Amino acid sequence: MESTNHYFRPLGLIILFCLFPVWVLAQTVSVTGMVKDASGEPIIGASVVEAGTTNGIVTDLDGNFKLNVSAKGSLKISFIGYQTQTIPVAGKKQFDITLKEDAKVLDEVVVVGYGQMKRSDLTGSVVSVNDEAIKKSVVTSVDQVLQGHAAGVQVQANSGMPGGSSSIRIRGINSLNASNEPIFVIDGVIIDGSTGSGSDNALASINPSDIVSMDVLKDASATAIYGSRGANGVVLITTKRGKAGKVHIDAKYEASYNSRTYTPEFADGYTYAKLMNEARSTRNQTPFYSDEDLMLIRSGLDQDLFPNVNWMDQLLKDGALTQRASININGGGTTARYFVSASYIDEGGMYKVDDTMKDYNTNANYKRWNYRLNVDMDLTKTTLVKVGVAGSLEKQNQPGSDSGQIWASLMGQNPISIPIMYSNGYVPAYGGGAQSSPWVLATQTGYIENWKNSIQTNITLEQDFKFITPGLKFIGRFGYDTYNDNYIRRVKWPAQWRAEKLRDSDGNVVFRRIAEEHLMSQESSATGSRKEFLEAELHYERAFGDHRVSGVLKYSQDKNIDTSNYGDDIIKGIERRHQGLAGRFTYGWKYRYFFDFNFGYNGSENFAKGHQFGFFPAYSVAWNIAEESFIKKNLPWMNMFKLRYSYGKVGNDYMNTRFPYLAEFATWKPDPEKGDVQNQVPPADQSYNWGDIGNNMIYQILAYSRVASNAVTWEIATKHDIGLDFSLWNDKLTGSIDYFHEQRDGIFMSRNNIPQIVGLTSSPYANIGSVLSKGFDGNVGYHEKIGNVNLTLRGNITYSKNEIKETDEAYTNFPYLRQAGFRVDQAKGLVALGLFKDYEEIRNSPKQQFVVDNVRDDGSKVMPGDIRYKDINGDGVINENDIVPIGATTRPNLIYGFGASAQWKGLDFNVHFQGAGKSSFFIDGFTVYPFSSGDWGNVLKDVVESNRWILGENEDVNAKYPRLSYGGNVNNYRPSTYWLRDGSYIRLKTLEVGYTLPKSITNKIRFNNIRFFLIGTNLLTFSNFKLWDPELGSSNGQQYPLSKTWTLGLTVNL
Repeated sequence: MESTNHYFRPLGLIILFCLFPVWVLAQTVSVTGMVKDASGEPIIGASVVEAGTTNGIVTDLDGNFKLNVSAKGSLKISFIGYQTQTIPVAGKKQFDITLKEDAKVLDEVVVVGYGQMKRSDLTGSVVSVNDEAIKKSVVTSVDQVLQGHAAGVQVQANSGMPGGSSSIRIRGINSLNASNEPIFVIDGVIIDGSTGSGSDNALASINPSDIVSMDVLKDASATAIYGSRGANGVVLITTKRGKAGKVHIDAKYEASYNSRTYTPEFADGYTYAKLMNEARSTRNQTPFYSDEDLMLIRSGLDQDLFPNVNWMDQLLKDGALTQRASININGGGTTARYFVSASYIDEGGMYKVDDTMKDYNTNANYKRWNYRLNVDMDLTKTTLVKVGVAGSLEKQNQPGSDSGQIWASLMGQNPISIPIMYSNGYVPAYGGGAQSSPWVLATQTGYIENWKNSIQTNITLEQDFKFITPGLKFIGRFGYDTYNDNYIRRVKWPAQWRAEKLRDSDGNVVFRRIAEEHLMSQESSATGSRKEFLEAELHYERAFGDHRVSGVLKYSQDKNIDTSNYGDDIIKGIERRHQGLAGRFTYGWKYRYFFDFNFGYNGSENFAKGHQFGFFPAYSVAWNIAEESFIKKNLPWMNMFKLRYSYGKVGNDYMNTRFPYLAEFATWKPDPEKGDVQNQVPPADQSYNWGDIGNNMIYQILAYSRVASNAVTWEIATKHDIGLDFSLWNDKLTGSIDYFHEQRDGIFMSRNNIPQIVGLTSSPYANIGSVLSKGFDGNVGYHEKIGNVNLTLRGNITYSKNEIKETDEAYTNFPYLRQAGFRVDQAKGLVALGLFKDYEEIRNSPKQQFVVDNVRDDGSKVMPGDIRYKDINGDGVINENDIVPIGATTRPNLIYGFGASAQWKGLDFNVHFQGAGKSSFFIDGFTVYPFSSGDWGNVLKDVVESNRWILGENEDVNAKYPRLSYGGNVNNYRPSTYWLRDGSYIRLKTLEVGYTLPKSITNKIRFNNIRFFLIGTNLLTFSNFKLWDPELGSSNGQQYPLSKTWTLGLTVNL
């Protein structure tokens, strides 16, 4: 029997081996199906995966799929913007799947410091801007997307010049001397830079089309984990990454026509000449222009001596073109995925150029090339490596004369001062510098070319330690960034002349040379920096029944190296370093109660031993009332109603000097070139004088050039935040509102008011400043589907107000002269009571006497039609002691935005308004103060058309403009409520109409999506201030204006 079994065993194995494939096939089935949306349109690129495996596929152009799966398995179908479905196979082979839209997907997960959280679990104050808002914005830089869209964030344009700058503040100004800019974190890496100077913009290296979301962290609990870097808030930017499946290609092209939101308007030459005569007559001076002269100006018969030039028309085009193009490709498999993008922008300037200049461009143009590569590689099932490389190359052109000179000349060159060109070919000029012809400054002075190159590289390792314990993960990140700026200016100018008013005896024009010809010369400079960044993080997240805990422990260090040519400056050659340990612990119970603890332990090179390290904790709690059982039972329409509170301290080590705890010495001696004690450095009392008085035996000494400040330490912000997040009626109505309170103490300042008796030759530094900021911000959204129309209404608001509690200032008997007790950058001036009616009123009023060129005016030149001021201190004299805080600040204290969007089938519509309030600024300069600089300076048309005081014609004491004064007016031309203007405005920021072709058309031509759109930006502005764009907050309008833009665009997806 044994021998028989011996022979049958091999045979049994052979039969089993042959039947094994049949058994396996019996366990695997081939399934097919179609994935579509609620309207029946196929969904292209939907992910269909066998649940619990990496076996999957994406739907084709018709929404179809085919996949071999286990007969006992399940299909998991997902697509962004739709609810994920899991369907058991259960032996079925054909599936017809309809995905439901999920409006919460894009809003559900929020990026916070070193992690992600559901919005319903947040205990801190965070506002998000998703890629939909980015897509609906025509911007050259990402910071512009935040303007009017993010509560608590203020973005203010500093200039409309191509490649120009903007500044960002989160919840207003909080510090007196330190930077108020937030930090920018792109894919976990802190990017250094500023948005405050030209295109040196930390966000310029990002193509807006690369961004998935932007999350702004505002309170201490959200920013504490970034330590001293996050004192002013944090802007987190998440870029797109590759997805497994077929290759997807997205391309976008935009063509824009840019005109100006405001163009200042000036009086014509004839009117200007009459106004000048009027201004001279008020001082009983001889009129400059006779009736014959006025006739010549009006007729244009003598262009050399009596021109009539509209310089705005001569210099500025009606508009300029801008082009933008971008493309990105993403795809990959289950092991490796990639995202690659490139973009280009060419923004044209509005200056008219000299067509004869063929060798170089004198216009104000801006070009930028961006690129990005993100690669994700699964080395093992638990090990993920992410590699990112991004960069930008910028080229900015300007005329050889800088923008400041051009606009000073454009606003100052009156229509009758000089012609465009003299009849004999001479190039005219009123004077040198900004008093040259605007046309010459913009076209005949060579050019400036600025190249900027930035590269950011980073590599991230994510190691899942679930084999040790579930929820444990390590993340290591290394970044290496470089930045280079190359500036070259090739400048020249022609010989320039000015005609005398009177001709010679032969009737010829008499010319006076203003400037010799300057042949092309060159000046250049190069600056740069390099940054190295290292972080190591340990993450833990776990749920135990109704309890959810998570934590992060992070170590970070970085160094910044200035690669500029710093010569013998030893301090400048030393690397700037930061080092810190930070962490976060979160606890949640039943999605109802939440608690967070965050801390930062940071070290700074700026402080002496014993002061270098600071510990900054933050706490936050939240209660989602909607999760209470009695609420669920009685108020089922309340999806979320969460109360939040946070408290924390954040340190700031930024200062405008390095190593203040070190003293600096210098050898001081008389200036050998001067030979006298008055011009020696330092003055005579800081050198030794040997011998008798008057012998000039002065010798050099070794003295302090800077006194050590050993006790200087961290500037500390103590922040409180009380907030409410809500979502009602199945998320139709959503929003949040926060009240914030921040006390910034120990602000680093120079002690400039120490009495001389102390004997210090330089001002030491100390932590003496204090600023209190408080306010509220919030946003609300309403989502409704009416038939086939998806409608969204939205709005946001931010109000912030600060007060200086303490600062370095001299004692005064008048509290209103101090900075303490008032706002940062508070406007101060005299209080105007209208205009003087007559000389009797002048005699019966307090004397108005002001210091000019170190000489106090006696007030005898005050005349009827001049501004009358209030005697604040009651001493019978109006002078500098009567200057009080008035109005608000140049930077708005109130900002807001509201809008609506709708989609119907393939048609979409979006409108957005942005506004600002609680802002005021003084207007001044030679356009507002006519003839304050004699015959230099233009006159605004508003002066002509508005109510102004005119002797014998309009002696209205409440006139908008006082009497005209030739050569200046000591009394009138100074900051006061008379010249204070309201900077509030409401602007139609965005108006968009788009159309997406039906799938039935795009599928036939093998495209996934094709959309056409038309976008208008800055189309309308409603403001009481109409002289120039109120958003600029400029006192004199001498700035490149902001643009009004119409854009036609196309996006395609393959």
